[in-house]
Amino acid sequence: MTTRRDFLTVSLVATGAALAPRLAGAAGKATTKSLTTVRESSFIKAFDDYFVKTLAPEYEKLTGIKVGYEAVSVGGMLTRLTTMAETKSGPEIVHTGINWPHLFDQSLVDVSDLAGEVGRKLGGWHEQVQEVVVVNKKWKALPWGNIGQLEVYRTDWFKEVGVTKFPETWEDLLAAGRLLKKKGHPFGFEIGHGFGDNHGWMYPLLWSYGGREVDRDGKTVLIDSSETAKAVDFCRRFYQETMLEDVLGWTDVNNNKAFLGEQISCTNNASSILVVAKRDFPEIAKVTDHALNPNGPKGRYHVLNAQGLGIMTYAPDQAAAKAFLRWLYDDKQMSRWLTAGDAYYAPFLHGYDNHPMWNAEPRYMPYKESLKTSRPHAWPGPVGHAASENVAKYVLVDMFAKACRGDATKDVIATAAAQLKQIYKAK
Repeated sequence: MTTRRDFLTVSLVATGAALAPRLAGAAGKATTKSLTTVRESSFIKAFDDYFVKTLAPEYEKLTGIKVGYEAVSVGGMLTRLTTMAETKSGPEIVHTGINWPHLFDQSLVDVSDLAGEVGRKLGGWHEQVQEVVVVNKKWKALPWGNIGQLEVYRTDWFKEVGVTKFPETWEDLLAAGRLLKKKGHPFGFEIGHGFGDNHGWMYPLLWSYGGREVDRDGKTVLIDSSETAKAVDFCRRFYQETMLEDVLGWTDVNNNKAFLGEQISCTNNASSILVVAKRDFPEIAKVTDHALNPNGPKGRYHVLNAQGLGIMTYAPDQAAAKAFLRWLYDDKQMSRWLTAGDAYYAPFLHGYDNHPMWNAEPRYMPYKESLKTSRPHAWPGPVGHAASENVAKYVLVDMFAKACRGDATKDVIATAAAQLKQIYKAK
């Protein structure tokens, strides 16, 4: 999509003050007196609260349009969005994540005009996010930030075994993990059927060894390779030599509880562990830190989990919905909203690369840095329906999990290859 580069030009022009009258005018012509946005509840309650208690009332005072907020439980937004698309009813403004703009292309309004405006005012968009929100050269959502999945670890326990800096490579992390497990501080990485913390380290592990599931053409399955075999063999050792046995059945809740319960010394997670620790377990918070995922023989990677907002095509007044998003994505509002989120969401706009919100807690900085090496699920394959089916069927997770249980490397790869060929209709 070479035309996407049009949105990357740096032109910091209109200020919030100059923009407000135009927004008020546009919204004032709207035929509706209310809008509703639906979003999955944030792990950072203050992020939701700021939208509801501050931003929505400000917009109503400015335009007379009341903005309602519907919260969906964590993990439930995709189901809610599916129902809305099928029934063509519900909130006008919707939360999108991962690759959903591709899944609901026909139900989402083209917001390329807004994306262009926002990009020009705030330093341009990080290019990799466009892969998951731009469908057939049309922006189907405006991203607000990435939920990174990085290494979360206990600095005090690592120091006990002589590790004063987080290991740079997977092999070095394995070596540290052996020592920590002997000291009674094992690792705990999710290997079960959760929705985030398993993919957060398994995809980067595969990619860092040079393994790939499917090629860019969406037809050529690449999983059966020597690079994949090396990643599988490493994962088996990593599990057997560093982790608690029950991680095979863990979902996204378990590693958080185990870390805060002082059962594990390292896991892969968003910054929510530290956020909760600072609130409820201050002594643990003092010795908790973050690091980028380790390097493998072929590089360092992270999973892209872009969160955004889109407009449903059934919205009776799309102009009013666009006017609200234009106002929300103005720096005066967006900057405050992201700050309220305690840097949990790393913004995809270069204008925020050095935002003051990163200075409040330096331990969150790796989440910003991880954007440079983040890739969408099933990369380098296409990010559409087949990729979603692949993730939903836990093809990669189960390949690694079966190896951890003791199955032969060639067998688990062969099973994964067969599943992928069926999903991608490959020969």
